[in-house]
Amino acid sequence: MTTVPKFSLVAPVYNEVDNLDRFVEEAVPVMDKLDGGFEIVLVDDGSTDGSHEKLIALHNKDPRVKIVRLRGNFGQTAAFAAGFDYAKGDIILTIDADLQNDPADIPALVKKLEDEDYDIVAGWRYDRKDKFISRRLPSMIANKIISMTTNVHLHDYGCSLKAFRYDIVKNIKLYGEMHRFIPAIASWMGIRVAEMKVNHRPRVAGVSKYGIGRTVRVMLDLLTVKFLLTYSTRPIQIFGLMGFISGAFGFLLALWLSVQRLFFDIPLSNRPVLLLAVLLILIGVQFISMGRLAEMQSRTYHESQNKPVYVIKDIAE
Repeated sequence: MTTVPKFSLVAPVYNEVDNLDRFVEEAVPVMDKLDGGFEIVLVDDGSTDGSHEKLIALHNKDPRVKIVRLRGNFGQTAAFAAGFDYAKGDIILTIDADLQNDPADIPALVKKLEDEDYDIVAGWRYDRKDKFISRRLPSMIANKIISMTTNVHLHDYGCSLKAFRYDIVKNIKLYGEMHRFIPAIASWMGIRVAEMKVNHRPRVAGVSKYGIGRTVRVMLDLLTVKFLLTYSTRPIQIFGLMGFISGAFGFLLALWLSVQRLFFDIPLSNRPVLLLAVLLILIGVQFISMGRLAEMQSRTYHESQNKPVYVIKDIAE
C-alpha cells in the first residue's frame, strides 16, 4: 500500500539541465528532515536541452522524485498548475529549480505555517541577487502596485518559494502569469498569509527566463485578478457604475445644450459637443448592458457548476 506523503515540493523545470543534479541533492536531505514523508514533483515544461533525460535519471535514482512532463512550453503558471494537480501532500511547497531559491529555507516556512496556523507563507528575497535595473526595480514597482490593488501586502510576490495548505491551491485555477497572485486570489477565502525573509542566490548555470516584458504581462493579469476579487460575483456594480457616470454626464451635457437651443436660440449644428453628449449616453447604455450580460454569465457560471460563493474552514456539530 502506497503511503500518501505529507509534503509535496513542486518545481517547474525549463532548460535547467545543469542545475538539476545539485537541486535534487540539496532538496532531498532538507525534505527528509520533515516528519510525514515527502515527494518532489518536477514539472518539465517542454525542455529542449536534455533536462527530461536528466529528470528521468533522477527519478530512477530516487522514486520520491516524481516527473510530470508537459507536451510543450506552456509557461511557469501552467507548470505550477500541473504540479498542484498531481501533488498529494497536505502541505504543498513551491520552489524554482534554478538554484536561486535555497531549499534550506523550507523547514522554516513549514514551521511558521504549522505552528502559527497560517494558510500561506510566502518567501521574501530580502537580499536579492539580481540586476537592479532589469529585474529588481521592475519587481519592486510591481509588488507595490499589486499590494495596493489587491490589499494583500507582500514585499515579494515574485518569489516562488512558498508553502501552502492543500485546500488552498486545490481551489484555485491558474492561467496567464497568475501563479504569483495565489495569495491575492485566495484572499477571498479569508485565508491567513504570512511572509518571511529567505535566502536568494545568484544564478550559477543556465539562462534566466525572466525579463521586463514579463512585468507587462503581470500587470495585465493584475487587472483580471482585481476584477475576480472584487466584482466576479457582481459585475453589474463595476459596469453599471461606469455606465451610470457616462450616461449621467451625457444627459447633463445634452440638457445644457437643449436649454441653450430652446431658450437662448443658440444653434447646435456646428457644435461637436452635441456629438460628445450623444456618445456619452450611448456608452452609458452599452456599459449597463454589458453589466447585465456579465451578471447573467456570472450567475450561470456559479449555478451551473454548483460553485459556492463562500468557503467553509470547519464545522462544529
